[in-house]
Amino acid sequence: MMTIVNTNNAPAPIGPYSQATIAGNFVFVSGQIPLNPATGELVTTGITDEAKMVMENLKAILTEAGIGFENIVKTSIFLTDMGNFSQVNEVYGTYFSSNFPARETVQVSALPKGVNVEISVIAVK
Repeated sequence: MMTIVNTNNAPAPIGPYSQATIAGNFVFVSGQIPLNPATGELVTTGITDEAKMVMENLKAILTEAGIGFENIVKTSIFLTDMGNFSQVNEVYGTYFSSNFPARETVQVSALPKGVNVEISVIAVK
């Protein structure tokens, strides 16, 4: 059985997918980009601000699912420029206090809407 997670506090999907799905005890959160849910506009004021918006979007979806960052077991970070890794990593790190999840960070040639960063997570309830 699958449950769909949807919140107005994160960007609406820009395609045929859900913000997150819950299957058993697992919560699969779709990749989030730096799209401000309040304005519908992309955050383009620098990679640090972009990463923070992505993390806040993830936070909103996790909250709607009744969990938090401490429940994340796996993270995937996609960057269009690995030169932005340290800034994204610094922002990312502020959302965790211990028991860091498994993670990969990869450079890709392009991301939706031409953004610089996208992050998806898997969590457990």
